[in-house]
Amino acid sequence: MDRYELRREDYSLSADQADLQTAYAKFFQTYSTIDVVRAAESEGIDRPLWERLCGTGATTMALPETVGGDGATLVDLTLVSEEIGRWLAPVPWIDHVSAARLLARLGALGADNPNSEKIVSGAQIIGLDAQLGESRGARLIPTGSVADQIVVREGDDIVLLTSDVKPPKVDNLGRLPMAWIDPAAVSARVTLASGPTAVAEYQRALDEWRLLTASALVGLVEQTMRIAAEFATNRYTYGVPISSLQGISHPLANMAITVEGGRALARKAAWYLDVEPDVRPELPGAAFVFMSEEASKAATMAVHVQGGLGVSTEAAATSYLVRARGWPLAGGDPGATAKHVAETVARRTDVAAPAAEPATV
Repeated sequence: MDRYELRREDYSLSADQADLQTAYAKFFQTYSTIDVVRAAESEGIDRPLWERLCGTGATTMALPETVGGDGATLVDLTLVSEEIGRWLAPVPWIDHVSAARLLARLGALGADNPNSEKIVSGAQIIGLDAQLGESRGARLIPTGSVADQIVVREGDDIVLLTSDVKPPKVDNLGRLPMAWIDPAAVSARVTLASGPTAVAEYQRALDEWRLLTASALVGLVEQTMRIAAEFATNRYTYGVPISSLQGISHPLANMAITVEGGRALARKAAWYLDVEPDVRPELPGAAFVFMSEEASKAATMAVHVQGGLGVSTEAAATSYLVRARGWPLAGGDPGATAKHVAETVARRTDVAAPAAEPATV
């Protein structure tokens, strides 16, 4: 038995990881109330919340010790993401850590970068073009209206963009600080790296973004399930709670299955991406596609459970529904990720397939 054989199928948390998730659950429950979430919709970020989050070490933990970080694993990061999704926290943490980790891998953080300490601490926000493939010209960036610098791909080049004036936020379903960014119109641009290795590192950043977004959707679905279950337990018809009716209880059970399945898939993807990245490269995209589809279904059902109340702007379920549909779109069409997953699996199958036996007469 090799050292990883059991771990490949066991994604239970250590005591330290459980404590980490509990700490961030309490943090976001305290500081990311539904009133805070709604008040931040116009800008797409709650800056006091972001400062508090950075103060906990949430940005520092994500980076390697060689650049001043704490060297957390990707599984650790999925735990923070779950709580961000559970409480709809209006902070650009997923984009920032995905981009900052890319800068670290490309050697763009450290003593040679005067902004390194600010990036590690979160004092400067780094954004990422989260769409797959090669974009040309202006493109929508999920954190475009708040990011101090943005990492994009242009052909075989990975480029860091800086703008003196941040563009206006574009209204979007996910209530993200999204904006149009034109690489040709920014104040400054620096090519960080070029060639196949650089492009591969950028693809890894996209995988991490999708993985962490999938984990955020897991937390979102679990919380919207709890909102719906609490309502159904306290709402009566013909003398019984509506939660006892099959039309309600079965969809709630499906939500619970989605949560456990999505969580297991995300943690599995995180472990492989950290430890054996070339063995199951399709897993981050698979987790993203699964949760992109199921989160929207679950959040819609939660609204239906509450009837007319669920579709009112005052209902928390509505806030969860729009983000369940909007967050995955920040990375472009989820169908493109599904195609990427299929192509990745096909390539692996082609390599692993044995040569055909010669035909016999």
